[in-house]
Amino acid sequence: MRIPGLDVKPPSARKALVWSIIWTLLGIAFALVVVAVQDTQAAGEYLTGFLIEKSLSLDNLFVFAVLFTVLGVPDEHRHKVLVLGIVLAIVLRAIFILAGAALLDAFHWMTYALGILLVLTAYNIARHGGEDHDPTQSRVMKVVRRVVPEDASPMLLPLVAVGAFDVMFAIDSIPAIFAITRDTFVVIAANAWSLCGMISLYFLLENLLSRFRYLHYGLAVILGYVGAKMLLTDVWHPSILLSLGVVVLSLIVAAIASMIVERRQGPDGPTQPHHDAAAA
Repeated sequence: MRIPGLDVKPPSARKALVWSIIWTLLGIAFALVVVAVQDTQAAGEYLTGFLIEKSLSLDNLFVFAVLFTVLGVPDEHRHKVLVLGIVLAIVLRAIFILAGAALLDAFHWMTYALGILLVLTAYNIARHGGEDHDPTQSRVMKVVRRVVPEDASPMLLPLVAVGAFDVMFAIDSIPAIFAITRDTFVVIAANAWSLCGMISLYFLLENLLSRFRYLHYGLAVILGYVGAKMLLTDVWHPSILLSLGVVVLSLIVAAIASMIVERRQGPDGPTQPHHDAAAA
């Protein structure tokens, strides 16, 4: 089935870079809207959540690249799958966020449960992040293959797979942003804006992700920090600036370390790790 407006060629690297910058700037600029609607405190929470979701999305793109390759999705169809998959992801995440907020309001102990989940995830990413996982052999993909009929459209399987894996990724990222704020408007906005730029970012990083070899350590520090924040929610209340600084500094250190090792060892060193959620 042809969907008008989606049958486009993948953007060039230069165009993908330009649009990645534009989407990132738009996402940051949305903080001004949050200031107008609420206040500067909420805007700071939004920016921190936006950066957390954006950083975690870098890891997710690698899994999508592997899925598209193994499932044999043609280059000209990947743009369409990503557009529809991200629209689906925004809807599913909004439902997930609303349900999570309701649970946290009703059961305070859920805060500690999510904190433990994040700390364990951080540990697994730091310990096993460098190991290669084939997402097509995961339990999630096996369920997807059972749900999608064999005679279905060739576009349906990768689309459902992208949506299913994004839900798995949300299990890590959404609790992380809930550690920053319980404001559902801020949480949904941060998730939506981080997802909007994923299409351009995917085509920009598709051939470069293998060079971010230490990204998993940066993600582990971020998830470990927000996990500890949730576990200590009754006794420790760090400022938004501190949380924002931890996110930014973790990503900068991981990027610089990756660049240094890239220059010393060349591009044939260890490959980019990806989310342990993909192995779920």
